[in-house]
Parts: sequence; structure tokens; C-alpha cells
Amino acid sequence: MQRKYLIVSKKILPEAYDQVIEARTLINNGSVKGVSEAVKKVGISRSTYYKYKDYVFSPSENSMGRKAVVSMMLNHEKGVLSNMLNYMASEHVNILTINQSIPINGNAHVNLSLDISDIKNPIDDILEKLRSMKGVGDVRLLAIE
Repeated sequence: MQRKYLIVSKKILPEAYDQVIEARTLINNGSVKGVSEAVKKVGISRSTYYKYKDYVFSPSENSMGRKAVVSMMLNHEKGVLSNMLNYMASEHVNILTINQSIPINGNAHVNLSLDISDIKNPIDDILEKLRSMKGVGDVRLLAIE
């Protein structure tokens, strides 16, 4: 299914991974004011948090591999967003939400929440194709569950 991702029991992983997830949860739900407070609360360094924050995720029960959040920069040119969305539809990705900033310096930041339960190709292949599309840059997988 997804060649660059593994499902691993956290029993065999360093505790820091779980602490990074916990810190991110504290930040996202507003329990702390920022990264410094979150990492102090969970007992890890800021460097540990920043090293792993984009690479460790905690899946929800009963929804494994069904949702993803992707961030990207799009050039402010006609057709870029439309082409990207058409490609996603051709890959059987269901777009749940689109959040786009106003274009600044010719680029707009776009966050997509996706239902990927029907995709036929691995998510990493889809992201690579997005990266290669004209006008699409800095594609990042922010979360997957």
C-alpha cells in the first residue's frame, strides 16, 4: 500500500516519538501557548520535537489510512489549482476541505484535508506527482490516519 510508511507498535520505539505526538496534541488543542511550553510539559527538547513532528502520527481507531492532511504552495497562475484538483480526483482522492491563503508574492498556501480510503496508488506516489506538477511546490504530508 504505502511504501514509505510503516505501522509499528510503539512498544519498540523510543518514548520520544510518543512525546512528540503528545506535544503536538497539546499545541493543536490549545492546552499550551506554544512549542516551548508543550515540550517542557511532555519532557522532550525543542530539537527533538522539530526533528520528528512531521514524521510521526497517531492513527485513530477504525480510520487507519482513510484521512490525510496535505500542505502545498501554489503559484498564482490560472489553472494551477484546477489542474491539481483534477489530478486528485483522477486518483480517487476525495477532497474534504480546502483552505487557501490569499496569494502573496505570487504564491498561495493551500491546505487540503483528504479522504484517501479509495485511492489505488500509494499516497507517496500521489504526493510525488503533485510535486512534479507545473505551479505546485513544497508539498508536505502533515498528517495521516
